[in-house]
Amino acid sequence: MPFLVRWPAAIKPGTRSDAMALNVDFAPTFLDAAGLPPNAEMQGRSLLPVLRGRTPNDWRTSMYYRYYHDPGDHNTRAHYGVRTRTHKLIYFWKKDQWELFDLVHDPYELHNLYGEPGQAALTASLKAELARLKKAVRDDDQLADVQIPNGVDGTVAQLRGK
Repeated sequence: MPFLVRWPAAIKPGTRSDAMALNVDFAPTFLDAAGLPPNAEMQGRSLLPVLRGRTPNDWRTSMYYRYYHDPGDHNTRAHYGVRTRTHKLIYFWKKDQWELFDLVHDPYELHNLYGEPGQAALTASLKAELARLKKAVRDDDQLADVQIPNGVDGTVAQLRGK
């Protein structure tokens, strides 16, 4: 997903990177730009080194995501997955169904490779990475069976008494 930044004093115009950036990187980035350290509980990393053209050697090569709404505004079923530069493995936990896509040869994700001959090693590797990333963000399926309400007046607002 494109991420555009304009900061002439710190970032050269035209700078580009293929590094994976996530929305959880925004807060650590803003804190870093302000000269403040991120809170230890934050999951992301500052994008400033990437934006300055010095992507750290240990920068992420995969990402975890989770979509809770079922079916949600986009008629997308609840699922979570792992994405690398070349592949995406998706698990629809309410249906106990998997999908595997080769993003290089099938960028529109039209051909599910899960369970196909020759995909077992790749599937096992991506499942291991998915488990590692899910554990790293402390996702224990605590909201897996809860339908989160749409809008800003949902659960969080109710908990705050609004």
